[in-house]
Amino acid sequence: MIKLHDKYFKPFISAEEIQEAIARMAQEVKADFKDEVPVFIGVLNGAFMFTSDFLKAYDGPCEVSFVKLSSYRGLSSTGIVETLLDVPEGVSGRSVVILEDVIDSGATVKELVSMFSEINVKKFKIAGLFYKPDTYKGEYNIDYVGMKISDKFIVGYGLDYDELGRNLPDVYQLNDKPMINLVLFGKPGAGKGTQANFLKEKYDLKHISTGDVFRFNIKNGTELGVLAKSYIDKGELVPDEVTINMLKAEVENNPEANGFIFDGFPRTQAQAKALDELMKSKQMEISGTIALEAKDEVLIERLLERGKVSGRSDDQDEEKIKNRFQEYNEKTAPVMDFYAEQNKLHKVDGIGKIDEITGRLSRVIDALCKQEKV
Repeated sequence: MIKLHDKYFKPFISAEEIQEAIARMAQEVKADFKDEVPVFIGVLNGAFMFTSDFLKAYDGPCEVSFVKLSSYRGLSSTGIVETLLDVPEGVSGRSVVILEDVIDSGATVKELVSMFSEINVKKFKIAGLFYKPDTYKGEYNIDYVGMKISDKFIVGYGLDYDELGRNLPDVYQLNDKPMINLVLFGKPGAGKGTQANFLKEKYDLKHISTGDVFRFNIKNGTELGVLAKSYIDKGELVPDEVTINMLKAEVENNPEANGFIFDGFPRTQAQAKALDELMKSKQMEISGTIALEAKDEVLIERLLERGKVSGRSDDQDEEKIKNRFQEYNEKTAPVMDFYAEQNKLHKVDGIGKIDEITGRLSRVIDALCKQEKV
């Protein structure tokens, strides 16, 4: 997931798929113009990458020039095509192939046909890398098509959103859902894991539990897992850098997620700052933090009941439970203050039926979603 200006975009078409389509198009054009020297006309600005890579894939003699048209403002087409760079000289009597990045409404194609109809060209063909058949309203044939795609706003590979994103090698599509990244706080027994499972399904989020991430990396012998185990075996704390790199890998392995729920991290102000830096490096941010609150006596009762099923020794000893609460109070309070200073801390009553608590959490998240859409 990437952020350009105020919008989020998710992966859509990989660079490898694009190059495969271009190679096929180049062969199709070559077969039609094997005895000629065609003039390829790239449509600026969007088709500059397409034109460059197409010429690399086209292994026959050819010439190249450009025209520049514009019809987009922000996320939509104005429907009015402006000519910013006119038809080049010297194409009269030549075979011309237009190289267009994306063909949607057909307004640009209509303008191109009009421009070249006034010139006596030998042949006139149109090649579109990305073609949206559901929205194309033109009466002109698209001779060469790289890929047929749905009617989604896309960026990357020459295409932009208010001039950002053209340099991306892959193509991304607009993510209609707001990106929501949450941190869940709560003492042992507060129900973070239970609620995280409901929330990740409801809002299509990726739940990242630090404990689960550690266990996965150690069990599978990843480089980070081996490194973490080396500290654990010596009875030392795993450095924050190792933990944040594990979380970074989780974020990078889920590029299509609409957001993340971080559970069990951060536990210190230093970790909170490191998480903010991680989010910033991915052009994201923590949307809000939610603290599930409940009285200690209620949580102790919950954990003692859980201990009868789970068999966990630390859930069966009331003194151990109280020590865990004390550790939480000492370590987590400064982290909550860190987020409170950013106006990102939300406290939610964690007592009641599971669906009631989910409803309270949902109201907080829905409010955050509305903020993201503004």
